Amino acid sequence: MAGLAKGYRKVEVKLSWDPAPVGAPNHDLDLIAATYTAAAPSGPPTYLVHFDSRSPDGTIILNRDSHDGRGFGADEVLTLDLYRVPETLTRVVIGVAIQQHAGRLAFGEVARPVVSLHEGYTVLARHELTTLPESTAATVAEFVRESGGRWLFTSEARGYDADPVEFGRVMGEG
Repeated sequence: MAGLAKGYRKVEVKLSWDPAPVGAPNHDLDLIAATYTAAAPSGPPTYLVHFDSRSPDGTIILNRDSHDGRGFGADEVLTLDLYRVPETLTRVVIGVAIQQHAGRLAFGEVARPVVSLHEGYTVLARHELTTLPESTAATVAEFVRESGGRWLFTSEARGYDADPVEFGRVMGEG
């Protein structure tokens, strides 16, 4: 009966953090999704979805983008319509990177950075990024398509010391 299993279909990734202290530069965190094909499952991504972008086919969209962590609820929201992702793409890696505008800033210096993944009302995973205090970026989830088309999900927070541009290049390694 494994052929009847649907796997993951539509997932929301939510990122929130508290604003920087008064008088300090804004803390600007970003959700990033990297896509890969079966022929090139790691290394440079096929494409990235991040602030001011979406997937070419509209299956991965950043719905909300914050530059300072102010506001109610999630500061950034990324939606993955996995059931519509082209069959040529077989892996999607989700990460978080801190913009480094005013010097090096790590997760341990940001108040309450939390990323969570949801399918409907079900929480799939939740990571408090302060557990990676020296890191400036982190991968938090990976979706891999099985040969039958079903998406599998794993979630582990893995820290990087990279700015957002470098992180986008290396987040699919390993």
